[in-house]
Amino acid sequence: MKIAVLAGDGIGPEIIAQAVRVLDALKTGGLDIELEYGLIGGCAVDATGEPYPEATHQLARQADAILLGAVGGPQYDTLPRQQRPERGLLAIRKELNLFANLRPAILYPELANASSLKYEVVAGLDIMIVRELTGDIYFGEPRGIEMRDGQRVGFNTMRYSETEIKRIAHVAFQAANKRNRKLCSVDKMNVLECTQLWRDVVIEVSREYPQVILSHMLVDNAAMQLVRDPKQFDVLVTGNMFGDILSDEASMLTGSIGMLPSASLDENNKGLYEPIHGSAPDIAGKDLANPLATILSVAMMLRYTFNQEEAAQRIERATKKVLASGFRTKDIDEPGMKSVGTRAMGDAVLSFL
Repeated sequence: MKIAVLAGDGIGPEIIAQAVRVLDALKTGGLDIELEYGLIGGCAVDATGEPYPEATHQLARQADAILLGAVGGPQYDTLPRQQRPERGLLAIRKELNLFANLRPAILYPELANASSLKYEVVAGLDIMIVRELTGDIYFGEPRGIEMRDGQRVGFNTMRYSETEIKRIAHVAFQAANKRNRKLCSVDKMNVLECTQLWRDVVIEVSREYPQVILSHMLVDNAAMQLVRDPKQFDVLVTGNMFGDILSDEASMLTGSIGMLPSASLDENNKGLYEPIHGSAPDIAGKDLANPLATILSVAMMLRYTFNQEEAAQRIERATKKVLASGFRTKDIDEPGMKSVGTRAMGDAVLSFL
């Protein structure tokens, strides 16, 4: 298993270090794992002038999977847009054709009180958000800022092809078929022609999955329903921009954005695995970051890319035991729990693993 490790910026190196310790433990236990390291984001800009240098691109292409920490920081905000760390993240997704983003939002029973919603609203929550990752307004052309009639005008283009919609729809229907066979497609078809096409194509694909119950919801209503009655959802599928927003909203239902992993897959299940949170520069280097989302991303990697279900479940069981034993980083801490830092949380996972 050739894994490219891209720690990135901010808290990225700290959380990646704990995930690598888990991989090392699995390697000692018999899994054939090979790690290679590269640069992406701000650290790559500092070293090479590019957020996604060619050496990293070649490393990622040759790897079976990529484990990524986080990118970005305020010191890079004044750089030209093409040099900003986030462009590296967009580039690796686009160039490796990682079009299917899977973001589970699961509420562990031990963290029910950490959610900002009432216990009865979120208890038992288990949602999978399937986000299209290489199209939509983030990549559409034309785009830019230019002068028109004596003033600056910014513009971006929301664009989806029938092929792009079909392939993400198939991923979502297949995911729903393995769960509770309920799929909600989120769009804004009442005002956006692009998402009218989205709805039309999803309906066409649904005929191949008669066992899955398909529903549709406008994105503004979906945002409201996620906080009103989140357990009505099983699998949600949506475009790049809507998925970006809704998955972050869903993360807070679970108590902390520091708990949620993600997988970004190509057509052959080669994937990039990362926590859904950002680089959190305000706590970088302070041993405060929650590494569990990154460690759970390793579990997703073992499941989706390497078909190592037993190893994936071992990591997930260890994580549950850590929480049940009261270990908490600052983002999920509450009175009476065992407050620990990043490395100590890694220690706890390894002890249960």
